[in-house]
Amino acid sequence: MQNIQKWLKYPELDPELKQELGKLDENQLQDAFYTDLTFGTGGIRGIMGVGTNRMNIYTLRLANYGYGKYILKRHPSGASVVIAYDSRNKSWQFAMESAKVLASLGIKSYVFKDITPTPVLSFAVHYLQASGGIVITASHNPPKYNGYKIYDEDGCQLVPELADQVISEIAQAPDAFDIKVEDFTALLARGKVQNVPVEVNNEYLKKVKEISVNPKLDKNNFRVVFTPLHGTAAVLGKKLLQQLGYNPIFVTEQMVPDPLFSTVSSPNPENPGAFELAIKYAKANNADICVATDPDADRVGIAVLDKGEYRLLNGNQTGAILIYYLVNNRPIKLPAVVFNTIVTSELGAKIAKSKGLEVISTLTGFKYIGSQAKLLEGTDKQFFFGYEESYGYVVSDFVRDKDSLQALLLCCEAANYYKSQGKTLVQVLDEIYLQFGYFHDDLVNISLEGREGAEKIERILDHFHHTPYEKIGKFRIVCKEDYLTSQKKEIGS
Repeated sequence: MQNIQKWLKYPELDPELKQELGKLDENQLQDAFYTDLTFGTGGIRGIMGVGTNRMNIYTLRLANYGYGKYILKRHPSGASVVIAYDSRNKSWQFAMESAKVLASLGIKSYVFKDITPTPVLSFAVHYLQASGGIVITASHNPPKYNGYKIYDEDGCQLVPELADQVISEIAQAPDAFDIKVEDFTALLARGKVQNVPVEVNNEYLKKVKEISVNPKLDKNNFRVVFTPLHGTAAVLGKKLLQQLGYNPIFVTEQMVPDPLFSTVSSPNPENPGAFELAIKYAKANNADICVATDPDADRVGIAVLDKGEYRLLNGNQTGAILIYYLVNNRPIKLPAVVFNTIVTSELGAKIAKSKGLEVISTLTGFKYIGSQAKLLEGTDKQFFFGYEESYGYVVSDFVRDKDSLQALLLCCEAANYYKSQGKTLVQVLDEIYLQFGYFHDDLVNISLEGREGAEKIERILDHFHHTPYEKIGKFRIVCKEDYLTSQKKEIGS
């Protein structure tokens, strides 16, 4: 294992990583060094620790070097990048490291002074006319993970053809140990790194409030419980709800940034466990709705009061309700487009099409929705709404990523609006089913980690690529669509 020896012999190895390296057994060493961290659907994500297959300052140096070279090819002069980070362990260190590597390439960085929601980063890239953006986050994954997401000059995550350019630059990068960086404080003093102006957050909130359809709704008889699940939405989520005129109830224990997410079994609003504490608050205060944002504040989940109990709505159901609310309350200027992804339920699409809206389905990942939204510029088509089943929504494309704060506003407003008509959101969902047909979906998360997990995933995918099936259980398969090969095959008759 040549990689291990190189790390063992490097005299300037970070002391914490050096200590960890000395404690790993053979299997742990294999897993930490058997491969390099690679770009996936949302950038790089991995377990923090020592090794080429771990998130650490050295693997990040390579990623930032490649991204910096990519930026310089697109913006040869005056290049700048905005950097945000979440509440996880080492996120601030990784943000500083990113700025240091970019500075070594002559790229200026704007770094947020505090933990910041991912959608604010997307907005800031465009607002500051930067060349790109970086978010250090592992979203709602367990505490041992961290990640690195990169954005283009429009504040949109890089689609594969652009990410491939970054990967190509990484492949040509020097050894991570040979990438030399300066002290972060010195870079700040010389203006090579600057803090993001405070006005960015205020301008972002101003744009979010503009999406309100019924801003004059009476909010005195509506109660919302809000939790950021120890993440980045605590400050802006609180400020937004108060500026909108609500009297929100905050889950006090979870308003505090906590890299261990110690009050929840999972900081993922897709999981019922994320709502346990919020629902306790809701029951104590007879709240109408609970809203939870994930740690980097791009996803949102809701639990609504119905018949004395709190019912969790999934991403497809919430998306359908929001579209239903918008098409019946907001003026529609046709032609206009609703975007979803190939794994999203067709219920929202049926609602949109009933009002003459075009529906475009993209591959999985909000970067595809963001890049498609950009294509509407200069045409007569309007962006109307974008969403995916995994609890991501955007109402206005001043953010080119999913935005939990836009969704927070709209979920509360829709629930308040329908309450004023004597309906809960569950009753509205039943109304939608009666009109557009009943849809049932469920999500099952299966976690397969490490080398063995990666190999098992590859075997499973290979099996389904090459094994013909006519039934799943008692259900007949009518069509097989392979997104790897772009082939669609009708099965049976």
